[in-house]
Amino acid sequence: MKQKKLSTYIWEQRFRYLFAAFCLVMGVSLDLISPQLTKRIIDDVIVGGQLEKLNFLLAGILTVGVGRFFFQYFKEYTFDITGIRIAAKMRRHLFDHIQSLSADFFDRTNTGELMARLKDDIDRICDGLTFVGMLLLEVTVHTSIILFFMYRLDARLAVVPTAAMVIAATIAVTMEKKLDSVYEAISEETATLNTIAEENLAGVRTVKAFAREKFEIKKFLSHNKKYYDLNMRQSKIFVTYYPYLSFITKLLPLIILLFGGYLTMQGELSLGSLGAFVEYSMNIVWPMEMLGWLTNSFSAAVASNRKLNRIYAEKPSIVEKESPILLEKVHGRIAFSHVSFSKLDPGATVPYEILKDISFAVEEGKSLGIMGATGAGKSSIIHLLQRFYDTTEGSVRIDGVDVKDLSLEQLRGSISLVMQDVFLFSDTITENVKLGKRERLDRHAVIHASREAQASGFIEQMDKQYDTVIGERGVGLSGGQKQRISIARALAKKNPILVLDDSTSALDMETEQLIQDTLRRLENTTKIIIAHRISSVMHADEIIVLENGSIKERGTHETLMALRGLYYQTYAAQYQGTESNLVKCQEENKKDFLEEG
Repeated sequence: MKQKKLSTYIWEQRFRYLFAAFCLVMGVSLDLISPQLTKRIIDDVIVGGQLEKLNFLLAGILTVGVGRFFFQYFKEYTFDITGIRIAAKMRRHLFDHIQSLSADFFDRTNTGELMARLKDDIDRICDGLTFVGMLLLEVTVHTSIILFFMYRLDARLAVVPTAAMVIAATIAVTMEKKLDSVYEAISEETATLNTIAEENLAGVRTVKAFAREKFEIKKFLSHNKKYYDLNMRQSKIFVTYYPYLSFITKLLPLIILLFGGYLTMQGELSLGSLGAFVEYSMNIVWPMEMLGWLTNSFSAAVASNRKLNRIYAEKPSIVEKESPILLEKVHGRIAFSHVSFSKLDPGATVPYEILKDISFAVEEGKSLGIMGATGAGKSSIIHLLQRFYDTTEGSVRIDGVDVKDLSLEQLRGSISLVMQDVFLFSDTITENVKLGKRERLDRHAVIHASREAQASGFIEQMDKQYDTVIGERGVGLSGGQKQRISIARALAKKNPILVLDDSTSALDMETEQLIQDTLRRLENTTKIIIAHRISSVMHADEIIVLENGSIKERGTHETLMALRGLYYQTYAAQYQGTESNLVKCQEENKKDFLEEG
């Protein structure tokens, strides 16, 4: 998504801003009329003895107070509403942009950092656009009107607050420059703290299982110490400069009173004008005091905006064509032709090769088994099929069309994927199964898919059955239960392509066999099965064995067993195979094939 400038958000809310600014100016103006009324009471009523003016002047003070109340209310309310609207839009646009980025961005970016950008940084920016911005505007208007009235009363006396404002502004700018770099570092450390906390809370069971509480606490505390030090550094800068601002604000009324009193005694300034001037000098104090805090907050908003700009500077590496091909119907024919794939790790300068010259084809309704050691490149094949990444060389085709030419929505919407790392949302079982096709799947489809995935047994034993809310990431469910719900999610879609990435590793052999029976009944579905277990792939129409990113062996179960290579060794290890046991197992497998045929 294209980045919106802050000025764009302000322009969209321009009428609210104009109304709020109008209310602000009116409120401040009314507030600063009060000293003029005070001057008239002193000069005309107290000194001049014109008592007939007293009621009129008191009514003026009351009117000013009531008017100020209404204008201040509408100013605050309008600024708050505007801030809420802008924050909601900014957060939505940033989230949309993050969602549009490709998998490689998430490979090198921590979740905690993104959470900090979406929440803390947007909050700071919106504070700068609303509350802090309102106060900056109010300080400017307030100061301008006061100086106007002061110069009208006596230009000589007005020089004193003017000089004080220049000195205070210089101190505030100096402080802002020093705070700027500190806020940058605080923002970075906030993201790091969020990442550490998120990882530990999400993996709390792993932490406890390995008795790593002390280590994780120590790691958290080390970053917490850095965060503490940065905030202390910020505080030291603030307390170094703020006393100067405070001293100026306390000294100003005293100088005004002394200098103004001298002019009054010399007959060059009326007593009422002196009273008004002292009141104005007290009124100009708070803008000076606010300069430090406003500078502080504004620096935080500027630093946060830079962080957001870095996120917006990221562009998706996977982009569909302007006019992608839309297949009338996806049949599910898959072909990899001389595919090679290299990937650049975060912090690395040279990409490393994951897949080398991979070629295979799976016809509609057929199945392919993929085996290989950890890190052999099995999951990368699926990532290329779904176009999470693009091939370095070669092509991946579905129904004869390169996936780069297809619509990403149609491509990924045609593939049901059961991932190795099962992710379940904190929602009901029904909503988790319906994920991706929520509007098209009814309750009957959810129940049927759950039965096919051998999940209905434990689901229907729960108090609320399919309306049971699963905890975050499926907490409370066993690994096998989570896998079966994930398989049900894939089966419910009835997409032309089904991919299972080591999706039965947590299941017992009996349950796995029942699911394998279900998969064999899916005649019109093209299946890719990645597994470490021989039992998961042995019935596939073709099996490929990967080693170091290349196809080392390929063929049917019987062919690969006859080769006595990597596949045979895996079979022997899993069946603890003496020669007689292997022969027996092979005979049983042949018998199974004949019976199925």
